[in-house]
Amino acid sequence: MSKAAKTIRDEATALKPTPANVRVIPAAAPPVRRKRRSRLWIAVPVILAVLGAGYYAWSQYGSEPTTAMITQVVARGDIEDNVTAVGTLDAINSVDAGAQVSGQLKSLHVEIGDKVEANQLVAEIDPATIENRIEIDQAELANLEAQLVSKKAQLVLKQANIERQRNLVATNSVSQSTLDQAVADHAAAGADVKAIEAQIRKQKATLAGDKVDLGYTKIYAPMAGTIVANPAKEGQTLNANQTTPTIVTIADLSTMTVKAQVSEADVGKLKMGMDAYFTLLGQPGKRFTGKLRQIQPMPDTENNVVLYYALFDVPNPTGELMMSMSAQVFFVEAAAKDVLVVPSAAIHANGEGRAQVTVVTPSGATENRAVEVGIRNRVSAEIVSGLEEGDRVVVDAASASTGDSARGNRARGIRMPPMF
Repeated sequence: MSKAAKTIRDEATALKPTPANVRVIPAAAPPVRRKRRSRLWIAVPVILAVLGAGYYAWSQYGSEPTTAMITQVVARGDIEDNVTAVGTLDAINSVDAGAQVSGQLKSLHVEIGDKVEANQLVAEIDPATIENRIEIDQAELANLEAQLVSKKAQLVLKQANIERQRNLVATNSVSQSTLDQAVADHAAAGADVKAIEAQIRKQKATLAGDKVDLGYTKIYAPMAGTIVANPAKEGQTLNANQTTPTIVTIADLSTMTVKAQVSEADVGKLKMGMDAYFTLLGQPGKRFTGKLRQIQPMPDTENNVVLYYALFDVPNPTGELMMSMSAQVFFVEAAAKDVLVVPSAAIHANGEGRAQVTVVTPSGATENRAVEVGIRNRVSAEIVSGLEEGDRVVVDAASASTGDSARGNRARGIRMPPMF
């Protein structure tokens, strides 16, 4: 049926009156057909991607490996061969100023960080007890000196009695026994004088000792330096009968000593007087230099590791170095400045055992070149001859993983099956 006839019929039906008792029921909508083209558009890219991956794997199978080279230009620089160690800083000289007498710490005239001069008063102990002892000693000495006067007077009297008795014996006025008694009395009087004199010497020594103790109540700095510790506090009672209590610790911080721990494998490389330096955690770029002055013969064992202590001194004019700082220490075995330097990884041995490097030519090709190596450490090496400044050497060469894998499989006689 033509579209024009269908249109005329639809219009006639619409103009035709509908009976009042007739109910028009709308016809059901025709079912919507799902289009399958949308699924096809999603599947096509996935299939293409899988085909592309398979073609790439097939094309790469059996291909020659590609090599990626890491190169570096030969340049001039400084190089060192070092023995490394860790260490701590300490004062070159320190001393504990303690109390030699017991008593209460009356006053402390310094604090931590104060600078003191030699023989400067730093603390005082209450002297009352010792002053009382001195007073008693002086009184006892006076008493003994008075007794000595009395004993000497008795001695003179006994001597005169002997002369008298001798004259009487000569005239037979008294018996010989009377003279003998006078002689004995004189000897006893002389012994009494000597005993008092000995007691006086003893008392004088006691008095002198107490006066020395009185001087010990004032503690003076034994050396110039800085107060680094004061374990005793004002008002504390100090007991010096068994051990000497420390009041302050004075250290000379003008020069610091580095105490480095060196393993037993490296200690044989150290030589007295060799150059050494260290860096601090807070100043890794600044070097503090010195010379090795001592290797302590007694090692320290930690977790079955034997460590020897190597000491060297560094000046500290600014006071920036402090006690117990951690240091990274380097003992210089050999050093050179402004020489040709290449990475140590670039050097390998040829068939004759001589050192050689792989050089990249201007055309991009590589060639092996024999070199003479000077100072060498774990990172860099000095080239004495065989290279020129500006040459490019191969540090490392790595093959692509796909080529390496295929080559390795062929070497083992394994053939990879095609993916498609």
